[in-house]
Amino acid sequence: MADQEEVEVAGSDAHARVPPRNSAQNSAQNSTQDSTQHSASISGPPPEGADAAPDRRRAPEDVRRRQLIDATIESLAEVGFNASTLAQIARRAGVSPGLVAHYFGDKDGLLEATLRFLALRLTRATAARLRAARGPRARVQALIDANLAPEEFDQRTSSVWLAFWGQVLHSERLRRVQRVYQARMLANLRHDLRGIVAPGEVARLAITIAAVIDGLWLRSSLSAAGETDSVSARQIAALFVDAQIAAAAPAASRNGPDVMNATPPLHANHIGGRYHATGGATFETRNPATGEVLAEIEIAGEAEVEAAIAAARTGQKRWAAMTGAERGRILKRAADLLRARNDELARLETLDTGKPIQETLVVDVASGADCLDYYAGLAAGLSGEHVDLGPSAFGYTRREPLGIVAGIGAWNYPLQIACWKSAPALACGNAMLFKPAELTPLTALKLAEIYAQAGVPDGVFNVVQGFAETGRLLTRHPAIAKVSLTGEVGTGRKVMADAAGTLKYVTLELGGKSPLIVFDDADLDDAVSGALLANFYSAGEVCSNGTRVFVHESVRPVFLEKLVARVAKMVVGDPLDPATQVGALISPDHMEKVLGYIARGKAEGARLLAGGGRVTANGLGAGAFIAPTVFDGCTDGMSIVREEIFGPVMAVLSFTDEDEVIARANDTEFGLAAGVFTRDLARGHRVIAQLAAGTCWINTYNITPIELPFGGVKQSGLGRENGKAAIEHYTQLKSVYVNLGHVEAPY
Repeated sequence: MADQEEVEVAGSDAHARVPPRNSAQNSAQNSTQDSTQHSASISGPPPEGADAAPDRRRAPEDVRRRQLIDATIESLAEVGFNASTLAQIARRAGVSPGLVAHYFGDKDGLLEATLRFLALRLTRATAARLRAARGPRARVQALIDANLAPEEFDQRTSSVWLAFWGQVLHSERLRRVQRVYQARMLANLRHDLRGIVAPGEVARLAITIAAVIDGLWLRSSLSAAGETDSVSARQIAALFVDAQIAAAAPAASRNGPDVMNATPPLHANHIGGRYHATGGATFETRNPATGEVLAEIEIAGEAEVEAAIAAARTGQKRWAAMTGAERGRILKRAADLLRARNDELARLETLDTGKPIQETLVVDVASGADCLDYYAGLAAGLSGEHVDLGPSAFGYTRREPLGIVAGIGAWNYPLQIACWKSAPALACGNAMLFKPAELTPLTALKLAEIYAQAGVPDGVFNVVQGFAETGRLLTRHPAIAKVSLTGEVGTGRKVMADAAGTLKYVTLELGGKSPLIVFDDADLDDAVSGALLANFYSAGEVCSNGTRVFVHESVRPVFLEKLVARVAKMVVGDPLDPATQVGALISPDHMEKVLGYIARGKAEGARLLAGGGRVTANGLGAGAFIAPTVFDGCTDGMSIVREEIFGPVMAVLSFTDEDEVIARANDTEFGLAAGVFTRDLARGHRVIAQLAAGTCWINTYNITPIELPFGGVKQSGLGRENGKAAIEHYTQLKSVYVNLGHVEAPY
C-alpha cells in the first residue's frame, strides 16, 4: 500500500504543457542541478506547516528570491521571453543585476527557478484535488480539473506558461527537464488507467489524455478571449476521456456509468458548478438487473446543503439579472448537449433504473431535452400585465423569480424529472437545489455537468445526494422558497408539513391508481395497446399508469383474448438488449413488495391470466425481474385494485353502465390520471369531464407532451408540472401602482 500511495501522490504533477513541478527553493539555490535530481522531489506539496521553519531561518534570502521571481513573472507576462533580460528584471525588482546573478547565476537560472515556482503552486493545487479523489477515474478527473482550473486560463498566467513553452525547443536545459517530467507524468497516468482500461490501451490513452489537456489549454490561450473557458474545457476533456475509457474498457467491465472497477467510482455532490468532494459518508447505487454496484455516492449533510445554498444565492442573482432571452439561449444549448449525449445518457439511465434501452434511447433523454427547449422558448416572453386605472394612474405587474427552489426527484424517470423541475425553474430566473432519488442518483449529476457546459452560472443548478434526512434539510431550510416533489403520498404529506414551518410554496406530483375505461364501441386493438402502455411500460413503474382497466362486459372476452396473446409475446430480459421490452424493477425490495401484492391478489380471489412471478431464466436470476401480470375477475375492494402497486400488475374489472363506471372510477383517494377508449367522441368528452383526475386521455394513454400541464387532484398532488402552468409555480407577482397626478391627503 505504501508503494502504491507513493506513486499516486507523485501523480499530482501530471501536466503536459510544462517541465516538472519541483521545489522552487531547491531550484533557486542551485539552478544548474540536473533535472533528474529534481524529479525525486515531485511527491506533492510538503506537509502542512513544513515550510514554516525553513522560512523563519532563511527569511531574508527567501523573501528576496520570491521578489525576483515575482518580477520575472511580471516581465514575462508583459514583454515575453526574449525581452525579459536580467537587467530589465532587476529594474522591476529595484535591485542591481549583480544581486540577481548572486541568487540565480544567470538569466537561465532565474527563469528555471521561476518556472519551478509556478509548477510547485500548481502541484499543490493538484495534490489537494487528488487527496479528495476516490478511485482511478476520479483521480484522472482531478488531474483534468486542476490543470484546466480557472486560474490556469488567466491571461497573465497563460502568457507566462507560453513564454516558457516556446523556449523548450531552443533550450537543452529546459528540454531535459521537460523530458523527465513527461516520462513521470505519463507513468502516473498509466498507473491510474491500468485498473480501468484494457492493458493494451493504457499507454495510448495516457498519451491521449495528456494531449487533450494541453490542446484545450493551448487553444484557449491562443484564441479569442472567451472562446473556451475553464468550465467548458474541463467538461470537454471529461466527456472525451469518458468516451475513450468506455471504448477501451475490458469487455467484462462495460456496465458502469464510467468504468466498472473492483472499486466502484465515487461521485460527489455537484455544488457551485463543480463536484464538491468531502470524504464523508457514502451510499451505493446498484444496477437492478444484475445487483452490481455502479458507484458510491457521497451523502450531502448540513454542511453540503449550506454550501449549495451559498452558491445558489450568488448564482441566482447573476442568473436573474440576465434577460429572459439570454437564459433561453443557454437552456437551448443545454437541450442540444442532452441530445448530443443521448446514447451515453440513455445507457446510464438503463444501468441505474433497469429500464429497457429501447425506452431510454427514445424517451428519457429526448423528453428532457424537449422540456429544456420548450422553456427556453418561454423564457424571453415572461411578463406581467398592464392595468388601466384611469387618466391619472395605471398599474402593472412584474413576474419575478422566487429565488432559490428545491426539486426532489423520483427513481422511475430520474433525468426526465430533473429536467421537468429545473427547466421552468431556471427559465424564470431561479436557482435550484435538486435531490435525486437515492436509488437513481447518476443522471442528475450529468445534467449538472451539461448545464455548466452550456453556460448556466455556477450555483444555479446544484445536485445534493442522500436520503430523507437530506430532503428534510431542503424542505425546512428558510432560504428555500419553494419545494417541488415527485414521490409517494406519504412523502408528500411530510414535505408539506416541513414546508409549512417557513411558508414555502409546494407542488406535489404523487401516486395514482388510475382508471382506464374501455367502452363497447372501442377499437379493441387500440384499447389493448393502451392497456399495455398503461401497465407494462417501464415495468409498470409509472405514477400515471391505468392499472384499473374497466372493460365493458359485452367486449371483455375478446379484449382479454387479445390482451393475453400480446402479453405472452412480451420480452423480459437484459435491459441493455435492444430486443428487451420489460426490464428490471428498481430494487429487490421493491420486487418483493410487488410479489406480495400478486400473492394478495390470488388470495383475494382474482383470477391470474398471465405472469404472476419472478423471471430468472436466461441469466436474469440476479436481477429484480417480474413477468407482466394480468388479473381478471377483480372487484373494487381488492388490495390490487385499491392500492398503488407500482409494478407490472394489471387488474381487469367489468362494467355495464356509463354512470356506474364513472362512479367506480372515482371511488379512490387518488386522482392523477384517467383514460377512455370509445369511438363516440361526445361520450369520451362527457365521461372525461366527470372523472376526478388531473391528466386524462381519450383513445390513447400515458402520452405526456411538455406543452400540456401534468398533475393530479385529491391525494395525487398539488400544482402542475409542464406547460405554461408551471411558470405560475416558479414565479411571484409584484403589483405596481403608478400615480400620474398630485397626491391628495386629508391631513
